[in-house]
Amino acid sequence: MDNLLQNNEWHSVSCNDVLESLNASSEGISTTDAEKRMKIAGSNILYRQTRESAFKILLRQFMNPLIYVLLAATILAIAMGKITDGIVVFSVIIINGVIGFIQEYQAGKTIQGLLQLMPENATVMRDGKQKNIPAADLVPGDYVLLQAGDKVSADMRLTFVKNMQCNESVLTGESLPVEKNTDIIATNIGIADRRNMVFSGTLITSGKAEGVVVLTGIKTEIGKISALLKTTASVKSPLTKSLEKIARGITLSIISIGILVFLIGISRNYSLIDAIFSAIILAVAAIPEGLPAVITIASAIGVKRMANRHSIIRHLSAVETLGSTTVICSDKTGTLTLNEMTVQVLWNGAQKFNVTGVGINTNGKILKNDSDEEATDDEIGELLRAAALCNDATLQLKEGHWKAVGDPTEVALIAVAGKFEISEGELRSKWQRLDELPFDSEKKIMATLHLSPSGEKVIYLKGAPESVIPLLLNSDNSSIVFNTELVREEALQIAETGMRVLAFASKTLDTEHSSHITEDDLCDFYFLGIQAMSDPPRMEVKEAIETCHNAGITVKMITGDHPSTATAIGLQLGFKNAERVITGKELQNLNAEEFQEVVKKTNIFARVSPEDKLNLVKALQANGEVVAMTGDGVNDAPALKRADIGIAMGISGTAVAKEAADMILADDNFESIKAAVEEGRRVFDNLLKSIVFLLPTSIGLGLVIFTAVLFFPTEGGILLIPMQPVQVLWINLITAVALSLPLALEAMEPNVMNRLPRKPNIPLLSSLIIFRMVLVSLVMAGGTIGLFLWEYNIEMTRGIGHSQAISEAQTMSVTAMVLFQVFYLIDCRSLHFSANKIGLFSNPSIYIGIATVLFVHTAFVYFPFMNRWFHSSPLKAEAWGVSAVVAFSILIIISIEKWIRRKFFNNIKM
Repeated sequence: MDNLLQNNEWHSVSCNDVLESLNASSEGISTTDAEKRMKIAGSNILYRQTRESAFKILLRQFMNPLIYVLLAATILAIAMGKITDGIVVFSVIIINGVIGFIQEYQAGKTIQGLLQLMPENATVMRDGKQKNIPAADLVPGDYVLLQAGDKVSADMRLTFVKNMQCNESVLTGESLPVEKNTDIIATNIGIADRRNMVFSGTLITSGKAEGVVVLTGIKTEIGKISALLKTTASVKSPLTKSLEKIARGITLSIISIGILVFLIGISRNYSLIDAIFSAIILAVAAIPEGLPAVITIASAIGVKRMANRHSIIRHLSAVETLGSTTVICSDKTGTLTLNEMTVQVLWNGAQKFNVTGVGINTNGKILKNDSDEEATDDEIGELLRAAALCNDATLQLKEGHWKAVGDPTEVALIAVAGKFEISEGELRSKWQRLDELPFDSEKKIMATLHLSPSGEKVIYLKGAPESVIPLLLNSDNSSIVFNTELVREEALQIAETGMRVLAFASKTLDTEHSSHITEDDLCDFYFLGIQAMSDPPRMEVKEAIETCHNAGITVKMITGDHPSTATAIGLQLGFKNAERVITGKELQNLNAEEFQEVVKKTNIFARVSPEDKLNLVKALQANGEVVAMTGDGVNDAPALKRADIGIAMGISGTAVAKEAADMILADDNFESIKAAVEEGRRVFDNLLKSIVFLLPTSIGLGLVIFTAVLFFPTEGGILLIPMQPVQVLWINLITAVALSLPLALEAMEPNVMNRLPRKPNIPLLSSLIIFRMVLVSLVMAGGTIGLFLWEYNIEMTRGIGHSQAISEAQTMSVTAMVLFQVFYLIDCRSLHFSANKIGLFSNPSIYIGIATVLFVHTAFVYFPFMNRWFHSSPLKAEAWGVSAVVAFSILIIISIEKWIRRKFFNNIKM
């Protein structure tokens, strides 16, 4: 026995053995003993996930390889005395960090701290007396008294039970309340089947019980999940991994080419300062300083759009991860279903009826099977009245919202009666309740005695069909109007669809009969019918799942509920291969290879533990999948944290689940996940467009500087460089960012949910995209160098000073690069189609961005203070015209390249 208790198999031994092992009794322990036990076991509290400080959130914004590159550029510029350049680069870093900080800090304020699972107080026996103590002071051996409405404070072995049911969905995922007893249960039984125990954080829905505390704090089942959550590592998003690779490549390239430029400068007899200065200019030119800011701002725009579609994003990286998701692992209860029991089928012994409308409300109708004809009072009136009278729940409409009190099963019976315009309040006032037999978990029946408006005494009975059928009229009675075997078969057939079945019966007594129900009265009942209910699927989920399938996303159900229930829901919602269900116990018997193979072929997993859910996510990730995990319970939290993107329910979700998640559904609607995936793909598309727009500019600028150092002479002791470092920053930070941001507002591509997810192992930049960027870089660099030399030679021919000639030529080259960006931006609105195809005016912000850039660049060219800061000079109208003509060539060249690709390489994807 000691070995069993050490393995927490408290359910497999008798109550007396548990009490003896803990040196406890029904009289409770003494206060002195409790203090001693507290020192050994510790306080009854969970690991608390402390909220990140504002400083830590801010600091994390700068933990990015691209930011490291920018910091290096800042330090290098300041070290060379280029204070203005350094300040400009550092300002971009700060702006980028502030944007990310504001987003995450606001999201953190939306989400409360760790779930307040532990109730403030618990009723225990201490020193032989009943006391109310703080739940944190509970220790193993405490004897606790429980009643309906209590939240369980610790894991307990029940010693006494009276008609008690417990809602354990927060821990197990099972939607129906669980009936409890004190029977000994075999070892190696899952949590959901340990009927003689209650667990910390669950809710007593009916009845009362007594139990002895066996585990507290982090040793409870919820405590184990809390500890598992603490040790579970998050994973980086696919975009983060791709950008880190790009950043490493950029860093290595800049260092290598910078050293090469320095050596070339020395070999061409540059002074040491000039050689270093040339390397700095190239580094500043090649670093895409605006990229981190563009990624952050574009993601923030996506976050804002998602918020409008009921999705709260906690971390910016989660936006793009949604677009790359290949598998959605969904909890059942409260996610795919309403977590509200709803009567769906009635049967009166001769005919079946279907009930429309779902959830806790009276909206809906009761229709004859396979028809639009509504049921009549003669057919089902007595059945519905019996269910409303033999019932302790209430359902009322208050301030436009339905408020239910009572057991979810009984609330469902009240709701279906309301659909037949039966008000339980009015009915109960006319039918006085004289006596009742509360629901008995052993007999599985409930009976109430009423005085009818006509003065008759009537007993209404409800319960499990197997318990009600033996109490019906003897089949030899000539007045029988039903067949008990038929009732049994019909009940079994309905139950096999995953619904909970209740049978109803009535018995009319003599007016002189006692006002109490006796055991002798529990016979010869008249059968009224059957009501079958379930936690129904959300109406919109089936379409959302189908959309996900069309988008190449596999949807899997992972639930703690019964396999038959999971199968029924899976079939209704259109899950692929829904007939195949694997249980947690079966998963635990598999080795690693078998486990990974099973998760490929199976889409429904039932009776799984928190560890099973976590291992499922890990196995899918090991198979190369990008996993989104949805859930609402504490049992979902470790898997939510481990998943590539964890999605918690905002209304029904526990705070633990919300803390572990990257995204929260404000409306608890699975359909919102589909909308979020759409937005995620849109964000990724637009981010890729921004990257494809920005990188060629940096590469082109690098080529311009490299070419100048390699071939251009030194004139009058001054380096003949097409751009100053601060002018390069003007292009990279001001114009490039202002032009790329409108790309984040581009409309969703028409085929966004009809294409396969981006595979995480595929590089962000495909070979075809790289080819286009190289082509654009060469055109930009060639055009800019050509215009610089053209303007420089013209001005030198005019006989103006050498310094002024270089200044005007440099202004010309900057202007040319800006105009190249303007025309290239139009091409970047789609990576595949021409501007005409996607609509010239479908994104007005593009033209606002262009107008803004042209305005500020005009100031760059003509405003005296800008001339001083950026070493620019006013240009003649002729220079603008020539620059515009040359820059326009990029639009023609890339449009031709797109046409060739569509014409001859249409099957090749970018």
